[in-house]
Amino acid sequence: MLSLALSVIGFLVGSIPFSLLLVRLCAKDITKIADGNPGATNAWRACGPKIGIPALLLDFLKGVSPVYLAILLGLTGWKLVPIILAPPLGHAFSPWLHFRGGKSVAVTFGVWAGVTTWIVPSVLGGMFVVGKLLGIGDSYVVVLGSAVTLVFISVFFRDTALALAAGLNLALLVYTHRESLGWRSSWNS
Repeated sequence: MLSLALSVIGFLVGSIPFSLLLVRLCAKDITKIADGNPGATNAWRACGPKIGIPALLLDFLKGVSPVYLAILLGLTGWKLVPIILAPPLGHAFSPWLHFRGGKSVAVTFGVWAGVTTWIVPSVLGGMFVVGKLLGIGDSYVVVLGSAVTLVFISVFFRDTALALAAGLNLALLVYTHRESLGWRSSWNS
């Protein structure tokens, strides 16, 4: 029952469109910036670091908070899987935005920070740096980083539940980045 309650809380916290709300402070509409995504990257593009940094931090925190709380309360293994997935799903399918939302990248960093402290976010961050140095596009870097995270968790943590959560998180990120990856038509067919 605790796992279900924290999953619902995680989804609801994840669904709060902080970037959209913060961008209103600089009198802009985030849905008119770049790809119209209501996430931290577009908040940064719309208003610069004074809004982008708080938006990024809030998106990160809405991922880390429910997961870290669940771990503090002693939840592990399969009971943790829906709690890991809830904040990114809430961010991507926010009921406040008619079940549309952001791409869940910062929230994903937060979730894995809640589960592994610095370990998985360091792997993700390292992959982002490598991808950028190699000139790989942002969406491909996100998918590559998440795929490496799945392998990393499978090999080093040897926890089937965490590996499943990482795999489902990867699937969500592929879905939220589908247009940038050029896969929109195949998803809509």
